[in-house]
Amino acid sequence: MINSTSDISDEKYPNVQYLRPGFQTFGKKIRFSGRIVTIKCFEDNSFVEETLNRNGKGCVLVVDAGASINCAMIGDKRATDAINNKWEGIIINGLIRDSAEINSMNIGIRALGTSPKKSEKKGVGKRDLNISFSNVKFIPGHHLYADEDGVIVLEDKAE
Repeated sequence: MINSTSDISDEKYPNVQYLRPGFQTFGKKIRFSGRIVTIKCFEDNSFVEETLNRNGKGCVLVVDAGASINCAMIGDKRATDAINNKWEGIIINGLIRDSAEINSMNIGIRALGTSPKKSEKKGVGKRDLNISFSNVKFIPGHHLYADEDGVIVLEDKAE
């Protein structure tokens, strides 16, 4: 179990960034942490699928989907991939689907909401680059913590 985001914030301030409130919590795993792995894509989850099928032990996938409300970036199949490949959690600047199924799974996800519409698969996107949304800079290798109080990112490499 990770330390609370509040305790980490107190200890590491001012070297902490705070994800703005408004992201919804999905999955049974409320607390998670890990090294950041990033994807930038828009209405195409090809890179998300490919990445979640890799070993994610100790990592959190952060997906900048451009805050699109037109389609979901992951559903129960991608959540199953994440669990099978030991990902600690997922942050999505976009939507998910299959929320009832995901809420019964041992995965932690933060996303803007839900949509039943699936994304396209055209192989469009980029991986392992610095991305920014919700007032946070997500840099691959830096550390992210999530719990009941929110999501924070430390501004230094994970130890």
